[in-house]
Amino acid sequence: MKKSIRERNEEALLNSDVTGKILEEAVKFHGHLGPFLILGLKAGLFANKILGKDYFEVYTTVETRPYPPFSCVLDGIQIATGCTMGKRNIKLRKGEHLIITFTRGRKWLKISLKDKVLSDLKDMNSREESENKANILINQPSLPLLH
Repeated sequence: MKKSIRERNEEALLNSDVTGKILEEAVKFHGHLGPFLILGLKAGLFANKILGKDYFEVYTTVETRPYPPFSCVLDGIQIATGCTMGKRNIKLRKGEHLIITFTRGRKWLKISLKDKVLSDLKDMNSREESENKANILINQPSLPLLH
């Protein structure tokens, strides 16, 4: 039986795992392991599965608070998708939540972080706490985090 678009999207979201080399590259690029970096990787990997990875045809707009730790999501997206500030195919817009829109041609994908997850990540007081939360997110399926 053929799967619906929703079923295929949910399956792709469940399988947007952050492991091995991409995690290593992201930490090296960003400078440390943090939860928003992981969320950016997961969102970017999911977008790649839905829209296809293309360094030049995919455009991303991120709506969130324009300062760390929230803006750290941009680095994860850049590593996962190949969108970069230099190519101007990733933009940051000021917002109170975390909403990411990926576009490729006429196709688009909008992902938002669930409010409960965002509130759990707001009050990190140390780098150790940030790394602990990142490690929890690495091992958590994307579906309960994003919608």
